[in-house]
Amino acid sequence: MSEVPHAAGSNAPSLLRARQAGAHGKVTNIELFFDLVFVYAVTQLSHTLLHDLTVAGALHVLLLFLAVWWVWIFTGWITNWLDPERLAVRLLLLVLMFAGLLLSTALPQAFESRGIVFACAYTFMQVGRSLFMVWALRHSPVSARRNFYRITSWLTVSGVLWITGGFASGETRFVCWLVALAIEYLGPAMYFYVPGLGRSSTAEWDVEGGHLAERCSLFVIIALGESVVVTGSSFADSARGADDWLAFSIAFVGCVAMWWIYFDLAVERGSRSIRQSADPGRTARLGYTYLHLLIVAGIVVSAVGDELTLSHPHALTSGPQAAVLLGGPALYLLGNALFKQTVNHTNLPVSHLGGLGLLLLLCWPATMLSVLALAALTTWVLVVVAAWETLSLRALRRELYGAEHG
Repeated sequence: MSEVPHAAGSNAPSLLRARQAGAHGKVTNIELFFDLVFVYAVTQLSHTLLHDLTVAGALHVLLLFLAVWWVWIFTGWITNWLDPERLAVRLLLLVLMFAGLLLSTALPQAFESRGIVFACAYTFMQVGRSLFMVWALRHSPVSARRNFYRITSWLTVSGVLWITGGFASGETRFVCWLVALAIEYLGPAMYFYVPGLGRSSTAEWDVEGGHLAERCSLFVIIALGESVVVTGSSFADSARGADDWLAFSIAFVGCVAMWWIYFDLAVERGSRSIRQSADPGRTARLGYTYLHLLIVAGIVVSAVGDELTLSHPHALTSGPQAAVLLGGPALYLLGNALFKQTVNHTNLPVSHLGGLGLLLLLCWPATMLSVLALAALTTWVLVVVAAWETLSLRALRRELYGAEHG
């Protein structure tokens, strides 16, 4: 998150992307290859939550999810500036991919025996990537390098706490990692202020909006893909009775509704908004760096709900199960509502507020219903929101279609 000069001219740093006015920076194959590690990470997180539906388990998974998202989105910012077709940048992504795979394998036991593996892999990715950026900008103006000095300083401080927590245990580990995560999440909000180095500004975070928007939408696809894998695997292991078919259909329809709510218009409007913004760094920081984590978290939690529905359809819904079945769609709708408000510069979508209200009403009878019945109702809410928004934005859809094909 820094002011980075474009590689446009003979004196420009060779590792930076070449940018052209009005052009959309493409997502490269090496970036998609790098993302495969996070398919595994998302699966690990959902399975970890499924096997420990307690308050402590949920807090642990939340902390780990926030870390996984943060290391991915920071890499997304870096590849927005660096040219992944350059050999040095490719090698960077492959090394980060290896570390990310190691990090992902440690997720289920991160608060047990593999805490130091997780902490070291995470710190290596965060600090190592920022140091690479300092090196990549070695011939750039001092102002560009100074911003990454600030970022590296923040990540180094948090890295000490991550590794300290990795060697600790129990509540000490959780507190160390919580403080480290708070430092990292406060960094962009505090403009990475460092005494003696000053602070950055969103105007200096010169991001190519179309590329970052596409990267985040692809991560949403990754999360939805994990939900599809969970649904298919659980159904494949079932007896294929009538109830299994019903649970399978409900899970699939819910996944389709989630896709529709985000990809029907939101992703395209968001991309247009950040590309045309006078301050794309501000939109990227709030809309894509912070708010997208709510969207992805909602999908991950909903995937856990789908597996519960397929494995225990007739069980009376317990409190933790109700929290998962209602919380996943609620997080997803809230994240989408805030994202759309941010990029469209409008009020919160009425359809999403209505959906959140319906989910809130379902809290009362939730524990009196079977898992299958509650899942059916939450899926119905998602379908209602998708249909409501689709019908209410028909004119805008025709306008966007005309702009693309006219």
